[in-house]
Parts: sequence; structure tokens; C-alpha cells
Amino acid sequence: MIKLIKDEANHQLIEITVSEANLENADAFKLQVIQLLDTHAKSVVIDLNNVEYIDSSFLGALVAILKHAIAMKKEVILINLKKDVHDLLLLIRLDKVFKIYSNYKEALTHL
Repeated sequence: MIKLIKDEANHQLIEITVSEANLENADAFKLQVIQLLDTHAKSVVIDLNNVEYIDSSFLGALVAILKHAIAMKKEVILINLKKDVHDLLLLIRLDKVFKIYSNYKEALTHL
């Protein structure tokens, strides 16, 4: 579901390994990321490069993760969104609550 790519001093870079982010894997994703936030005093950068499709339940999991992170004074950053996924986040205005960057290098300048 998620793969840890980098474990840096102030953040962890994780990659979502599924192409369809949906109800079937939303709960597992949420639990894995919340566990990372709870066990490491770091923010999380989520690479969505593999995600071709995202549904409302998975979006809800992302929002729940963000709320958990904010309560812990940590950040959740989204990177490498496919055009369709990015357009959806813009349409439902989640770009106003999530920090979204084109790539990891760009995200690093804001961490």
C-alpha cells in the first residue's frame, strides 16, 4: 500500500503503490500513515505518482490523515499528482488545505 522511500531528519517520503486509490484500500492507507506520524516526529511527503484514480473514500482518508498531522503540528505534503487527480483536488478545493507540489525537489524547498 505504501512504501517508505526516504527517512530524513524532518520528514519521511512515502509512495502510494496502488494505481486505484479507493474504498478497498483507504482504511489500510490511513492506518499506515497515521502510524508513521505517531511513531516518528516527522512530517510526511506522499508521492502519488502511481495513482491514476482516486475516490471519495480515499480523499476522506487523506483529510483524516491531515487532521491527525495538524493536531500533532506536522505537515502532510502531496507530490507528483497525475493530471486527473490534481484536477479533482482543484475541483473540490482540497488544494486550499493540502500543500501540493509538482515533485519532491520542489516540496523540499517548503519543508
